[in-house]
Amino acid sequence: MKIAIDTLGGDHGRSGFGSYILYFISNLPNDLLASHNIEIELFGTEEDRYTYTSGTDIPYSAIKLLETPKALRRWYKYHANGFIKKHGYDAVIYPSANKMLPRNFKGHTALAVINSIMSSDIPEMDRKSRRQLKKGILHAHKLIAASNFIKEDLVKLGVDSKKITVIHNGIDHKLFFPMADIFEDEIVDIKPFAIKRPYFVYGSSLSSPEKKHIELIKAFELFKKNTGAPHRLVLAGNDGPYAEEIHKAAFDSPFASDIFLTGFFPHENFARLYGGADACIFPSVNEGVGLPILEAMACGIPVVCSEKGALKEIGGTAPLYYNSDKADAIDQLALNMQKITEDKELRDNMITDGIVWAKDFNWEETVKKTLEILL
Repeated sequence: MKIAIDTLGGDHGRSGFGSYILYFISNLPNDLLASHNIEIELFGTEEDRYTYTSGTDIPYSAIKLLETPKALRRWYKYHANGFIKKHGYDAVIYPSANKMLPRNFKGHTALAVINSIMSSDIPEMDRKSRRQLKKGILHAHKLIAASNFIKEDLVKLGVDSKKITVIHNGIDHKLFFPMADIFEDEIVDIKPFAIKRPYFVYGSSLSSPEKKHIELIKAFELFKKNTGAPHRLVLAGNDGPYAEEIHKAAFDSPFASDIFLTGFFPHENFARLYGGADACIFPSVNEGVGLPILEAMACGIPVVCSEKGALKEIGGTAPLYYNSDKADAIDQLALNMQKITEDKELRDNMITDGIVWAKDFNWEETVKKTLEILL
C-alpha cells in the first residue's frame, strides 16, 4: 500500500500544519509499516524537498507550483487527482485540509485532517476557495478531527459523522517536560530574550478578538492592583490583524513596564518559556485543539484557561477554568491568577495533575491511529 502525505499548505514547516507533518514523519511506526507493507511518500513544492525528509530515506515528489492561493486552488481542482494517479498513491493524507482540498477524489482514499474550527475558517475565505474547500471536506472518504469539539462542528457543516474519527494531536515529550529545577536564576535567558521572573505566559498569535489578549491585559492589571505582586505578563506570538489594538492596550496600561510582547517566538523555545513561568494563562474562546495548554502542563506549570471551545476536553481536570461568557469574566480571571500564586496546595495539585494528564498525548499514538484508519 502506497500512502502519500501532502505537504502543501505546511508553511515550510513554520506553522502548526508544518509541525504536524514533521512530527508525523518522525514518529512513523516502522513495525506497522513493515507488517502491512506500507510505503510512505511525500509530495509538495521543490522548495520543501528537504524540509520534512531531512535525515530520512522517505521519497519526495516535487510539484512545479507557485504557492499563491489562486495557484493552489487551481492545482487541487484540475491537477491533483492526475498527479496522484500518476504516482500510484493508494491513499493520501491531507494534513492542511483546513486550507484547501480537491473538490473530489478519484482513484485514491482521501484522509482529511482537520485541526481547526471550520465554521470559523470557511467564512474568512474568498468565495471560490470557500466553495471548493467545503466540497472537498464533504467528499473526503475519511476525516480526522483533532477534538470532539471539531467533530461536532464538522457535523453541523453537513459531514457524515460516521466518516469522522477523533484523534488528538500529540505533544513532543522530548521537548516539553517538567523543568522547574532548571530555573533557579531570576532571569530566564532565551535568546534573544532575557525575561525576568516571576511571570505569566500566554502563547498565541495576535490575530483576533477571540484570543482575548486585551481582556487578559485588563485581568493582569486587576491582579497587580489586588496583590502588588512582582509578576510580569509575557505575550508570545506573531503579530496579526488584531495586533495594533493589543499593542495599544499594553502601552496604555498602568503596568505597561510589566507587559512584554515578544512577537514571533520559535516553537522549540516555548518549553523554556513555559518552564520558567509561574503559570500559563490561556483565555482564548475559540480553540479547536488548544495544544499550548498541554505543552505548558507537560512542562510542570499550572494552567488557567477559558472553558470554551475544546479547552475542557483537552485540559481535563488539571487547569483552573473560568466562564468567559459572564459579565465578571475579567474579575474571575484575575482571581484565578491570584489563587495559583498564593495557594501553594492548589498550585502543587494542579502541577501534578497536569503532568500526569499530558503524558497521555503523544505523537506515537497519534500517528499509529491515523495510519490504522487507512488499513
